[in-house]
Amino acid sequence: MEKRAVILAGGKGTRLRPYTLVLPKPLMPIGDFPILEVIIKQLVCYGFTYITLAVNHQAEIIKAYFGDGSKWGVLIDYSLEDQPLSTMAPLKLIKNLPDNFLVMNGDILTDLDFDQFYRMHIENKSIFTISAYTREVKSEFGVLEINNQSTLVGFQEKPISIYDVSMGIYMVNKKAVEYIPENTFYGFDHLMLDLIKDRQEPKVEKFDGYWLDIGRPDDYMQAIDEFDNLKDKFIK
Repeated sequence: MEKRAVILAGGKGTRLRPYTLVLPKPLMPIGDFPILEVIIKQLVCYGFTYITLAVNHQAEIIKAYFGDGSKWGVLIDYSLEDQPLSTMAPLKLIKNLPDNFLVMNGDILTDLDFDQFYRMHIENKSIFTISAYTREVKSEFGVLEINNQSTLVGFQEKPISIYDVSMGIYMVNKKAVEYIPENTFYGFDHLMLDLIKDRQEPKVEKFDGYWLDIGRPDDYMQAIDEFDNLKDKFIK
């Protein structure tokens, strides 16, 4: 069975400016490697043989770096968006997708077992599986609790909230692609709401290992600080 992955590498990386004025976000360096190269090395290690890079912004630079993937022992091809399509609409442009395939953002540093995630999705016969992470978010502000008489009744100094968040890593059954409209801006949020509305029951698999979305400046700096000491977690 061919193990296929689609990596979403078309974003402009606006949150990482000014760095991404020079380089596309997937080529931002983590240690000695661009983040996208780390991801590709991981996928090859977990048995993926075919990777499609969905590209748009600075696509030629990404193509020049990764070529046909032979350097990493994997087949790489490209799906070019001629307009920004968000996260899920690019899948509609790829015509040769298998019944089940991995989709992920091209700016994620994690030690997720991609093979286990892949197999779990297939065994559960899910239409869509989300890899999720529990994240603490600390408020930058003191939070006022006010009653209907505009009286302060409580106060929290920079409280911490806990959320289960999407890691930007998904397993997708081809049936989910049927929900995606042609040539329309359509993201993960749109697809999830449509699947829920249609009672398709997308599944969530929680992960408690290492995960950073380097599209956030704080996480990118953390990844740079930690990568060299933790390299063996990411590249086998």
